[in-house]
Amino acid sequence: MNGNFSQGPSDQEPQESDIDLELELKRFEIEERERLGLPQDDGQGAQWVEPIHDKFSAQQRAHTTLLVSGLTMAHDQLIQAALTGLGYKVNALDCPDNEALRFGKEFGNRGQCNPTYFTVGNLVKYLTHLRDDKGLSTKEIIDSNVFVTAGACGPCRFGTYVTEYRKALRDAGFDGFRVLLFQQTGGLKQATGEEVGLELNPAFFLGVCKSLIIGDVLNALAYRIRPYEVEEGETDRVLEECKSMIGDALVNRKSLLPPLVRCRKALAAVKVDRTRIKPRVGIIGEFWAMTTEGDGNYKLQRFLESEGAEVDVQLVTAWLLYMLWESRYDTKQRATLKATDGGQNGIEGKDVRKHLATLWAADKALRTVFQGIAKLLGLFDYHLPDMDKLADIAHKHYNNHLRGGEGHLEVAKVINNVANKKTNMTLSVKPFGCMPSSGVSDGVQSLITELYPETIFLPIETSGDGAVNVYSRIQMQLFKAKKAARNEVDKALAEYGLKDEDLDPLRKSKSRLNRALHRSPHMAGCTTADLVHEFAKGKTRRTSFAKGFWQRKKNNDRRVVAQ
Repeated sequence: MNGNFSQGPSDQEPQESDIDLELELKRFEIEERERLGLPQDDGQGAQWVEPIHDKFSAQQRAHTTLLVSGLTMAHDQLIQAALTGLGYKVNALDCPDNEALRFGKEFGNRGQCNPTYFTVGNLVKYLTHLRDDKGLSTKEIIDSNVFVTAGACGPCRFGTYVTEYRKALRDAGFDGFRVLLFQQTGGLKQATGEEVGLELNPAFFLGVCKSLIIGDVLNALAYRIRPYEVEEGETDRVLEECKSMIGDALVNRKSLLPPLVRCRKALAAVKVDRTRIKPRVGIIGEFWAMTTEGDGNYKLQRFLESEGAEVDVQLVTAWLLYMLWESRYDTKQRATLKATDGGQNGIEGKDVRKHLATLWAADKALRTVFQGIAKLLGLFDYHLPDMDKLADIAHKHYNNHLRGGEGHLEVAKVINNVANKKTNMTLSVKPFGCMPSSGVSDGVQSLITELYPETIFLPIETSGDGAVNVYSRIQMQLFKAKKAARNEVDKALAEYGLKDEDLDPLRKSKSRLNRALHRSPHMAGCTTADLVHEFAKGKTRRTSFAKGFWQRKKNNDRRVVAQ
């Protein structure tokens, strides 16, 4: 055979051991600095620190508008009303759309996730509108506006929102624009420095808390009623009226009791037909992706309803309860680390029992306020999650110490939805590449679906495009969920010896079972199946009472004749 086929490296090629990696990297750095026009590093340079912009001070409140965004429209609008009532100028931005995504991708860093692109882009889009369409100068926009939104810490890009906002704003021509973040931990922190400009007093936090809870209750009621409304669009019309009435009360700092009662009466007047069988689909996943109502999750909630499903959404109140649980759990864990922390109970400088008692009281107070508002608005038989129970459910499959995203909650919710028949289907939505949520859904959930083979579970990732593919995948799983809901109803009818036509009187009657705010006792994942159980049991009781009544009357007649 001709040719020299040497197995080793050529004599002219340098051996790996002959290469000085440090020298090569230094040479590469020098060349890149020259190419990019950057000064050469003399080794004495100071650490780069991001510049701190002008602060939002109390003197600036009168001419500064707080821009709020990041939750559902109901939440944002009510927060706007509450803060307006406290003397602030507030404007709730529109729900982020695909145009906001374009702005986010144009001015943001590469490789960010959807919540970053959509929320950052939504702010840049609005400011650009003020500059290009309204004719305001850049300086006027920066001086007269401050952005307030939700932030977070943890092992994901959500923790870098401050820098991402600054980068996009700077590149879009709004360098120096101020951003305030509600952090997942640590309360309200200003991205540009100290906590200034907002008077963080009890009235402020109470107003925000009431707005969040009322927004939660209104959303929960809307998702309960809207799938079964007889007149399409009636629920949304009443919901807008409710937000307007409650918003006026918040702005004028009047009692919320009258508007809440009026809202309950307006919602109760919506005509519904819950004999129409619809599967209940629970939405879980990354917080922003499962909460937003716009293009950020392909308008997922409305798509599911248009496909004949009832949507079970996660509430912001539940997220607040989870953060309180995290603090309690971590405090108890640290209290055992005496050698590490040095305090008497493992936490130096802190009274552990007092801290735990405060967190317990906060949990109870939050639940009490929520249930009080829920009852006033007509959200009956709604149970906030027991965080300790969910932690126990998940700990065998997902360590409670792991954080990021919803932590162990995604696993716990899927198990709870199946084991306790909370829903017919669970849909986990997260941004493309979301590290905490994708790791849970694509990893641990495969084990859960093996342990619970009846689970109908679908994880989807959003990237701003590919809606058709996402919708197709949902429709395939939704077909299974519809069959499961139909089977639950058939099983309930068979249990009581009923047929579909036996429900006709219920459809036409004005029974309390047919009212918009009525909620049948939980028996199955499907609302119609719950209704069948309640209707059949009531019918059985009525039949038994009637038989007993006529039997007693017949016995009395016999005694009269005998006498």
